[in-house]
Amino acid sequence: MKKWLLSGLTLALVLVLAACGNDSAGKDTTGNGDSGQTDKRVTLRVGASPVPHAEILEQVKPILAEEGIDLEITIFNDYVQPNLQLSQNQLDANFFQHKPYLNDENEKRGLNLVALNNVHVEPIGAYSNTVKTADELKEGAKIAIPNDATNGGRALMLLDKNGIIKLKDNTNVESKISDIAENPKNVKIVELDAAMLPRQLGEVDLAVINVNYALEADLNPLEDALFIEDEDSPYANVLVARENNQNDEAVQKLNAALNSDEIKTFIENNYAGAIVPAF
Repeated sequence: MKKWLLSGLTLALVLVLAACGNDSAGKDTTGNGDSGQTDKRVTLRVGASPVPHAEILEQVKPILAEEGIDLEITIFNDYVQPNLQLSQNQLDANFFQHKPYLNDENEKRGLNLVALNNVHVEPIGAYSNTVKTADELKEGAKIAIPNDATNGGRALMLLDKNGIIKLKDNTNVESKISDIAENPKNVKIVELDAAMLPRQLGEVDLAVINVNYALEADLNPLEDALFIEDEDSPYANVLVARENNQNDEAVQKLNAALNSDEIKTFIENNYAGAIVPAF
């Protein structure tokens, strides 16, 4: 009898250990039926301007959440910190700028940031509280433009295209005020921080404003701008990463999501032409 009991206990112990082993090997810890995997979510930190970049990223959140990525959006109201913080590993990517601006920042600040997909175009436009057409500008009118190198040149090119000034080279995005060849109305051009331009409309006769800052100030580019860049503007806004993380899986999933049909539809429906998809 003792021998039988001992054999029975031994068999029971073997069965219990075998069951534990099968449970450990076959347990689905992810909840998706994949045996032996763990649910490891990734947080992706992205810097963005409030409008429209952060708004677009909010639409991307649920797309990435389904792929195990939690998108953490940090909003900036300037054009310098997003690149600096990305370079310093405080961010994983940023989304607020076009390629010419990125190229200029890389060169000026010694950064190693790279542009990924084109996402949308924000046509820069000219706004005024005092005149309704460029022809109404008076002798010596005061015009404000962005003070960063790329958008300043872009603004001067727009003024050239609409007959207010003539540049030495109207295709040079790095044009400066000193590159004005003709100024028939002797307009006075002042350079201001891009974010300040909407607030200065009452102090100048005309201001050339980036679309994101115009939208924040409740200006409708299609209705309120005296003139605006053409739809084929080459200044597409891009997702930006570092050279050493551009191929990370989470960054590439964000890159793909920003070029998805869902985001294209959102841009077209939500901004009614003031912002247009670039893919």
